[in-house]
Amino acid sequence: MVLALAGISGAHADEAASAPAPETRRWAAVPKVQGRLSARDIGLVINTADPYSVEVGAYYAQRRKLSPQQILEVAVPLRSALTHDEFDALAAQIRAHFGPRVQALALAWTQPYAVQCNSITGALALGFDEALCQQTCARSRASPYFNSPSARPLSDHALRPAMLLAARDVASAKALIDRGVRADGSLGLRGAPPVVAEYVASADVARNVRSRLFPPPQRLPALGVEVRVEGPGEFEPGQRVLLHQSGVAREAQPARIGWVDGALADHLTSFGGQLERTNGSQMSVLEWIESGATASYGTVSEPCNHLQKFPHPQLLLLHYLQGSTALEAYWKSVAWPQQGVFVGEPLAAPFARR
Repeated sequence: MVLALAGISGAHADEAASAPAPETRRWAAVPKVQGRLSARDIGLVINTADPYSVEVGAYYAQRRKLSPQQILEVAVPLRSALTHDEFDALAAQIRAHFGPRVQALALAWTQPYAVQCNSITGALALGFDEALCQQTCARSRASPYFNSPSARPLSDHALRPAMLLAARDVASAKALIDRGVRADGSLGLRGAPPVVAEYVASADVARNVRSRLFPPPQRLPALGVEVRVEGPGEFEPGQRVLLHQSGVAREAQPARIGWVDGALADHLTSFGGQLERTNGSQMSVLEWIESGATASYGTVSEPCNHLQKFPHPQLLLLHYLQGSTALEAYWKSVAWPQQGVFVGEPLAAPFARR
């Protein structure tokens, strides 16, 4: 992780690395969302060259009751990154198959997750940016969907956000899908025990920059959410966790966290989006999925620690609490998503009205 010189609003790195005191934290402003994506808005892409994709895609179509018209079968090379030409062929097939009604995509695979230095989800939404690969720490394309109230990203912003139905194996992918389906409308109910949104600071200066954006710690009784902000060395795995964000290369014990269905989790590090990682100094976001989270986000190439390239802690939570899906909440929280891959069950919406 290389230290960047720009924060979410142009702050310098020394300012970004200094977290405010709890009493000075303030909530960010978010718009009131205008509905949410539903199953009829999703296009499912299945890679016929990948047995995982075929089985997981069929299961997702059945669980979310997708019509045949919402499914596209393609043959995509089964490796971590596509070439520019291979990506262009895939993108052309997606454009040709899905009409204006399909607002977002579920990609039923774990690989490919990148197009050279771009994430595959970023490239499909914003177009492939070859120049970025010359200097991956540079500013990348801004997303017009960032902090948007819209539930129609293609119609309103001319982009289709995507999320990978990615997991270590088919059984884990099916469990992920089941968690997403169970999550719908399951939280924020009167009389239910609260869930926890936990934000964990770290002593890692380069990766801790996001701590300046953590919200004020407090209980939100009307929503059934308790917000916790924990300092370096204070984190103890919680129960009924809805959201976990930290600034570490590797979380020591994600499996000890007690997730609720629909939980979101990510860590700010350089290569969390390189999904084939199973060990080493930096953790893949698939470890969050394996531990029981329902969606996550990580970068596929060195982004430096520009705050704009990672989920904004407050925007992610506040859009989700309004009933947005996991795909919408994550996409609306990242200002520059070109290098970041979104992973999980796209339609999970625990705060949606039943």
